[in-house]
Amino acid sequence: MARAQVTDLVVVLPGILGSRLADAGGRAVWDLSGPALLRGLRGFTAAAGALRLPKDTGDGDPGDGVVPVGLMPDLHALPGIWHPVDGYTDLLRWLERHFTLSVSDNLLTFPYDWRLSCRNGAERLKGRIDLELERWRASAPGRREARVVFLCHGMGGLVARHYVERLGGHEVTRRVITLGTPHRGSLRALSDLVDGGGRRDPEIGAFARSLPSLHQLAPDDACMEGPGGLARVRDLPGLPGVDEALLADAARFHADLRGTEPRADLYTIAGTGQPTASTARYAEDRLALVSEGDGDGTVPLPAGAGPVAGSWAVYEQHGSLQNNRAVREALRSLLGEEAALPAEAGHLPDLVPADPAAADPALADPAARLGVRVPAVLPAGVPYEVTVTAPDDARLLMAELRAADGGRPVARPLRSLGGGRYAAAFPPPGPGAYRLSVGPVTALSLIRRSAL
Repeated sequence: MARAQVTDLVVVLPGILGSRLADAGGRAVWDLSGPALLRGLRGFTAAAGALRLPKDTGDGDPGDGVVPVGLMPDLHALPGIWHPVDGYTDLLRWLERHFTLSVSDNLLTFPYDWRLSCRNGAERLKGRIDLELERWRASAPGRREARVVFLCHGMGGLVARHYVERLGGHEVTRRVITLGTPHRGSLRALSDLVDGGGRRDPEIGAFARSLPSLHQLAPDDACMEGPGGLARVRDLPGLPGVDEALLADAARFHADLRGTEPRADLYTIAGTGQPTASTARYAEDRLALVSEGDGDGTVPLPAGAGPVAGSWAVYEQHGSLQNNRAVREALRSLLGEEAALPAEAGHLPDLVPADPAAADPALADPAARLGVRVPAVLPAGVPYEVTVTAPDDARLLMAELRAADGGRPVARPLRSLGGGRYAAAFPPPGPGAYRLSVGPVTALSLIRRSAL
């Protein structure tokens, strides 16, 4: 099949943890994915103190010589910060197969130091775009009017939006496409800050609490339960683990984005149908995620991006959105010079409008309307339990567990519990990273060598 023509510059931005980092001598300081993930976690925990940011870092550079060197190729995770996320190599290869795109030519990756403020990443993005777009436009007469299309996963969408809306990037941007971007934050980030890595990894907790980026991923809306109803995190002084100055600055960051009229078309694709924390309560020295709403298991739906050119949701988990079949079909419509709205194309039954007022879950293929719950992190020696929600009790569902480093997958039928609920249990998997698939939904887990 002929590749679809793309004359613009396409730039891929990963989410938090999705960029490989190296020190000034070129030695990897964060490059744990695939088979190397479990082996390297212990070493990273020991080195986390050296990567902790000074309190006065702000939007600047800490001067520690750490630089981004590439995107994470495979499944990656850091217990205590976010949830496991799959790599980006397969996405890049898919883009090259289906479009006239070539890595380092008109398909660029933008790794960034995910420890730092999104504003810092946006400033660096500006410098990269200034150079690369000039190069691409000068490479052929037919490219002189080329613009930039941003394809962003997770936090990468916040970096790109700040560049476009606040740093003049709209002048050269055709559109911004975000996958699972927490436009109004996520309780997952707040839980990481408050929990601080738990008793197992205090060094990871101290590292996490020094990150402006993780504070900018914390919820920006009223989600904390209290005697007076729901309150914003920034209105609850004294919440442990949260740097109040960083949180206040994060609120200004989001307010700046909300207060700016969109200057380039923004298309959002979010995960839906997966159990996702929507409210929390702090009591007895712990943050309890007490209410579950809709979302991708990490980022709630709606994402709250404000005015958008198009917004859709797919039944998928956050860490797997970039590799989801329905998402990629939507990208076929969105990467051309003129975006064709997937919802109008009539050929994406797994994709539904993300606006709750317009969304009708029945629009999606019933076989795709699955919500999957698995442990993000589990100690070795514990059975691996899967629960699934479906539209009814008449499904014949199979769960397939695959080790990220290869090996034969193991399948188990899910038994119906009634009320559209299903369950299955796998014998304790060995330590490592895993993908669990039920229908089109893929959840990611990390099995650690010892108890949490």
